[in-house]
Amino acid sequence: MIYQAIVGQVTTPRLLSCVVITALTLCACTAGDREPAADRPATGAGAGGTTSSSGTPAPAVLTAEAYRSELEKARGPVRDALRKLAAADGPKSLDGRLERASTTVNDAVTRLAELTPPTEVGTAHDAYLTALRRFAAAFDTARQEAQNQEVCTGPAVLTRMEREDELPAVREAASSLTGYPADVVPVKAAAQRTRRLPNGRYIRSESRTGRGYLELRNGNRQDAVVVLVRGKKKVVTVYVRKKSKFKVRGVRDGSYKVYYTLGDDWDSRAGTFTRSCAFERFEKALRFRTTYTATQISWKNWTLTLNPVIGGNARSRRVKPGDFPT
Repeated sequence: MIYQAIVGQVTTPRLLSCVVITALTLCACTAGDREPAADRPATGAGAGGTTSSSGTPAPAVLTAEAYRSELEKARGPVRDALRKLAAADGPKSLDGRLERASTTVNDAVTRLAELTPPTEVGTAHDAYLTALRRFAAAFDTARQEAQNQEVCTGPAVLTRMEREDELPAVREAASSLTGYPADVVPVKAAAQRTRRLPNGRYIRSESRTGRGYLELRNGNRQDAVVVLVRGKKKVVTVYVRKKSKFKVRGVRDGSYKVYYTLGDDWDSRAGTFTRSCAFERFEKALRFRTTYTATQISWKNWTLTLNPVIGGNARSRRVKPGDFPT
């Protein structure tokens, strides 16, 4: 995008024939010719056993204690994955933690679906499994949103799940298993917020003793945070609200790489926007230099626009979240 800068595997035929004839003979028997019932092998429920429709033994009904233990084993990894998700403070770690959460919920569903719970909680158990399956699908959706940078932190994912009734649904299903440890959500989702800093607020700044200034113009529909990097050092980080401008005064002499991030809801602790985040870098560095002569002192000031403009002469490009200086 162009901006303005002002300064993915025998029987023999005879034996086979014999078998068929024998079968036909049995089918043609009359009731009086049948084998006595007492001499026939018993099958199915008539033998006193319990079989499934496929003929395999059905799982034994678990005792309350055994069922409680199975629930604990299934939910433990899920709770751990959600705690880690809640601690994801930026897009760099978010996708991996969402993938882990989805995998652990699906593993829990697989484990619990093989059980026969105590009779009194059979219906609640089925409802719980249904809620967990939907919960796993919600993480798949969240991964796509994170890859599109619609959500940018773990807490923002949880907030969206709360708003879309995905967290309340799994909590409700867990609470119906009265007396059993089924709650898989160990963290609380915050209400959705849109936090902003004042325009021109310095988040970081070295002493600014230079003569030049950098004017930043943000014509976007989102707030921005601009980072100036000299060498390998982040020297200035400043907040510029949407449809606003700000002058960074006293910029020292040197060559500066300029990065900026746009988004909604600035999380000062995480140092990132939590929703709709984007990360950019201007391709060319800005050079600030003060020149002294016998009769005068001269320096250069710069102006950057953070939105595309007609006739702009400064290009920017997207950068990966992990490449953005924080």
